[in-house]
Amino acid sequence: MTRRQQRMVAVGALVIGLGLAAALGFTAMRKNMMYFYTPSDVAAEPPSADALIRLGGLVVAGSVERGEGLKVRFTLADCESELPVRYEGILPDLFREGQGIVATGRVGSDGVFTAQEVLAKHDEQYMPPELAEKLTDDSGKHSCAEFKPVYGAKQTS
Repeated sequence: MTRRQQRMVAVGALVIGLGLAAALGFTAMRKNMMYFYTPSDVAAEPPSADALIRLGGLVVAGSVERGEGLKVRFTLADCESELPVRYEGILPDLFREGQGIVATGRVGSDGVFTAQEVLAKHDEQYMPPELAEKLTDDSGKHSCAEFKPVYGAKQTS
């Protein structure tokens, strides 16, 4: 093989190696992606049963039921839809009815969201932008009367 052919083989091997590394990297990232959903999004188009998602909404007043041990059931809503949630573990100190939360988990075939982790918002000003858009009216206040008002949430356009 001439010197020029050796260089071409080396460049070709380098391009193939970089392409393979990029393909493997993108595949790994795609498998580990978590999308944010609201109860309305889940009702409109449920994610696949094996998809790990983040579900955000407000805990419906009167829906929290404590079971045996650390088992808890509650309903999460976004003013348009509600979704039952099942969780086993220690809830954050800020968790309460009417509170905004984000839960990580999977939607089961029975339509119940099984949470692996529950996070409560830290102060009255925080809310995921997608959820704030669904919950606020033109004045910037919470549009659902059954939940406490969320001030400072801005509607994105």
